[in-house]
Order: sequence, then structure tokens, then C-alpha cells
Amino acid sequence: MTEKMFEIVEEPIDVDRVIQKVIRREAGAITTFLGIVREWTHGRKTIYLEYQAYVPMAEKMLAEIGEEVKEKWPDTIVAVTHRIGRLEISEAAVCIAVSSPHRKAAYEANEYVIERIKQIVPIWKKEHWADGETWIGNQMETEAYPEGEPGRDKR
Repeated sequence: MTEKMFEIVEEPIDVDRVIQKVIRREAGAITTFLGIVREWTHGRKTIYLEYQAYVPMAEKMLAEIGEEVKEKWPDTIVAVTHRIGRLEISEAAVCIAVSSPHRKAAYEANEYVIERIKQIVPIWKKEHWADGETWIGNQMETEAYPEGEPGRDKR
């Protein structure tokens, strides 16, 4: 069975497994990015985060980002795993691994992937603070949810 290169999971992310997906003889560089739940955001103490996603569309969009990367950096291979559900402080929300023959392309492609995830992938984040909770909106935090949570038609 072939490993899924782009996946949404509910369990803790196995970083080594994500890296193993991109290891190959032609690669002289592998970059990884881990998005981690931080304790303090804009001066407010975070207790935990909750992520939700429209999983089939999220995985499809992650794969599309992978295709974009192949066009921009032809010798790269990308794997992305994003976690949903409740995440505690210091847990990984997303892991991106990129392999390339040379480091510059691996760095550039990795940064591109996280920015595109925030722009187009239907994943929603809810911050739980010591004094309340709020759906943040889209991942770029440029769109609020006036009704208090993402629309049910998007799940």
C-alpha cells in the first residue's frame, strides 16, 4: 500500500513517518516544518487549541499544493500531515517535509507550502484561553466567523 503524502489525522503526528515519505537517493536536503501549539498568543494564555477540517477537501487542497510545488521546484517531493481535534500546548498541528537535491529549493518549497496551507486549505482553529474561547477564522486570521464558528455547510 502506498503511503498518503497529504493527510489529515486525529492522532499525534509521527514526524519521522512524514520525513520517511520524502527520503530518496537523489535528495541531498530534507527540510521539515512543525507548527506547534504555543502557550501565549497576543498576550493571552492559551489552554489548548481545537482544529476542525473538511477532510476530503483539505486533503485534496494539500495535494494541489504539492502539485504547485512540483511546478515551481521540479526536483522536490513534499509530504504534509495536519492534525485535527484537541491539541495541547507544544503538540504539533502540522508537519511539512520537503526533499530536494539541494537545500535552497527545500527551504523555499517548505515555506511556500505553509503559506499556501493558510491561504487555501479548509482547516479551522478554535483558541481556548483561560478566560474564554473563540473561533479564530481562517488560518491567515483575515476572516472572522460572525456566527461564532465555521459554517456547517463547509464541514
